[in-house]
Amino acid sequence: MASMAAILSKTPFLSQPLTKPSPTSDIPFAAVSFPSKSLRRRNGSIRAGLIAPDGGKLVELIVEEPKRREKKHEAAELPRVELTTIDLQWMHVLSEGWASPLGGFMRESEFLQTLHFNSLRLDDGSVVNMSVPIVLAIDDEQKARIGESKRVALFDSDGNPVAILSDIEIYKHPKEERIARTWGTTAPGLPYVDEAITNAGNWLIGGDLEVLEPVKYNDGLDRFRLSPAELRKELEKRNADAVFAFQLRNPVHNGHALLMTDTRRRLLEMGYKNPILLLHPLGGFTKADDVPLDWRMKQHEKVLEDGVLDPETTVVSIFPSPMHYAGPTEVQWHAKARINAGANFYIVGRDPAGMGHPVEKRDLYDADHGKKVLSMAPGLERLNILPFRVAAYDKTQGKMAFFDPSRPQDFLFISGTKMRTLAKNNENPPDGFMCPGGWKVLVDYYESLTPAGNGRLPEVVPV
Repeated sequence: MASMAAILSKTPFLSQPLTKPSPTSDIPFAAVSFPSKSLRRRNGSIRAGLIAPDGGKLVELIVEEPKRREKKHEAAELPRVELTTIDLQWMHVLSEGWASPLGGFMRESEFLQTLHFNSLRLDDGSVVNMSVPIVLAIDDEQKARIGESKRVALFDSDGNPVAILSDIEIYKHPKEERIARTWGTTAPGLPYVDEAITNAGNWLIGGDLEVLEPVKYNDGLDRFRLSPAELRKELEKRNADAVFAFQLRNPVHNGHALLMTDTRRRLLEMGYKNPILLLHPLGGFTKADDVPLDWRMKQHEKVLEDGVLDPETTVVSIFPSPMHYAGPTEVQWHAKARINAGANFYIVGRDPAGMGHPVEKRDLYDADHGKKVLSMAPGLERLNILPFRVAAYDKTQGKMAFFDPSRPQDFLFISGTKMRTLAKNNENPPDGFMCPGGWKVLVDYYESLTPAGNGRLPEVVPV
């Protein structure tokens, strides 16, 4: 297997493999699934090649280079709104066209359509999916400073102008309704709500967005942050006649690899000549107990180096969106964004974008509702949804395999809790669960959290 450096030097866009959206700690982490016999989308037809973006074209909102200095001077004269880290992540999402055809932070009509219909109706009468609000909150003091101005400048926390919002509309921020309709509960302890909504301003400001230059994080991972346009260019360069996307926010184990390779095999059997996997780890806000992005990418790198996935048929890129953990509502956003990147197939499994209930000892969402909702969601009719059946660790074969209900005693379901506990304690999972290099990265991550001089983390959960 070629070294990672050699792979990157030749093909900078296919660097790492990733894992499925992980279930909660009480859900079998290793219970991934595989496409059912029919991979056809719900109207029964299949179309090869790259799918058109929502609305017919990508809406890219980055100012052209010759105009950037002028725009920065304009920004210096406008009322200011300082962005949070999550605001900047949403600005990044908007700027590259992931939310096409949305042209900026939502005005009230777009916000209400998103909350009540999970979709937006365009001027020509067509409908595109939009299930999570992409909004910018301001407080009373900021609203007063804006006054009658129809334009504002957006600044980062270091005082740098990053965007201009024009033809603005300011309207009330109905926090309780927003939370209830997005998550289906107002229970305390929802990670995104605590981080981005509870203490946010009581007003929302929407308008047309102009981002002054491409968003960079300078964290060593920018080479993986490909825009929808860059992804489409790479997929076209590879002559992809089908693109199947996999949403990830956890380390990759061999069950995930089995799912992805089996999906490609089935697409080939259906007559596609060159199906390409888009491994797409989520790079925005995640909850505190998720493995951080930089460690996940290290783990994915090792998975690729160990040959678990084929770099020639895999494109890996970071998806810049923050994570809501809003289950069936949010999984529609994840699927819709991948349409804009060129994917015409989307892999969905058990409890996508879900989490444990923040108060009660149960899952927040029904595990099957996500895939059912995707099959019916307005504006996603063009996307082929790939549900998968369960895989687990087969003790008789010593590897991840399809679950056989006729011999359940032979299968081991390694939950997220068990996996994290093993890694925290520097213990090994069963051979064949995860490639050794990838597992070592996970162990190293948890060791980095351990206080000096103490080889084990406190309050270990028994396996």
